[in-house]
Amino acid sequence: MNALTKRITAVATAIAIAAVPAVALGEDGALVTADWLAENLTNPDVRVFEVSVDTGVYERGHIPGAVNLAWHTDLVDTVRRDIVSSQGLEAILQAAGVTEDTTVVLYGDNNNWFAAWGAWVFDIHGIHDVKLLDGGRKLWEAEGLPLDTATPEYAASSIDLPDDAAPLRARLVDVLEVVEGGADVSLVDIRGPKEYSGEIFAPEGVQELSVRAGHIPGAVNFPWGGAVNEDGTFKSADELKAAFAAIGIDGTKPIITYCRIGERSSHTWFVLSRILGYEVRNYDGSWTEYGNAVGVPIDNPSGTVWGKI
Repeated sequence: MNALTKRITAVATAIAIAAVPAVALGEDGALVTADWLAENLTNPDVRVFEVSVDTGVYERGHIPGAVNLAWHTDLVDTVRRDIVSSQGLEAILQAAGVTEDTTVVLYGDNNNWFAAWGAWVFDIHGIHDVKLLDGGRKLWEAEGLPLDTATPEYAASSIDLPDDAAPLRARLVDVLEVVEGGADVSLVDIRGPKEYSGEIFAPEGVQELSVRAGHIPGAVNFPWGGAVNEDGTFKSADELKAAFAAIGIDGTKPIITYCRIGERSSHTWFVLSRILGYEVRNYDGSWTEYGNAVGVPIDNPSGTVWGKI
């Protein structure tokens, strides 16, 4: 083998190695494993973000190099009820040094609850291949992988996000087209059974934000936590397909997910859309909008009216 042949072989091998998927599951590479991330913590083409329910946990220790995103300030419009604007997210990504070629990985506590919501927001604004750390913070800590308390600094980038949002968001009018207009769309309520039935307004310890209890007529119930294993990792695609098929959700028609304020339902959006490849929108107005809307029908199997039986 001459020198030129050796060089061509070496380059081809390097390209082949670089092309190996950095993901664990999902039709479009939706997840990365903890092992893969641990090996790529210093990779300049990988940027990690933490989006946790407990916004203070980042300061107590986070994955080295991870940038903190506070869900209630960084990823929302703080003046109106809305997600962060394209320009707002663009500024965050530029400050974190994210480019068009960066592999973006999100993770968080509570089985990646708000990390999945962050992935939905990123996807809406043009970061379509954002990935979740399978198992999230729970698995990372359980495996004794490194944590850091330092706040990372990166050279700013010039990434430019599109102004037009991806069609991943459902509005009240879209839901009413299903409920009252007969649109052939599946509704998936991912709250707990007691919320779905109207027995309670919100999970214990969570503020009640709606004046009526129950669910959107025609919606099926799939509590969001049913998509993950005990260690926080997602169940296999086959298991997820079977679980959703059992309640009539098989991807043959469009889907809208919802919960109380749209964050838990983004976790199910991620499962159905990014792992199973179904056509899904997340209704982030969710029950706090629908349950408070005037003149819209609800279903309340528990028979509660204004909090009374």
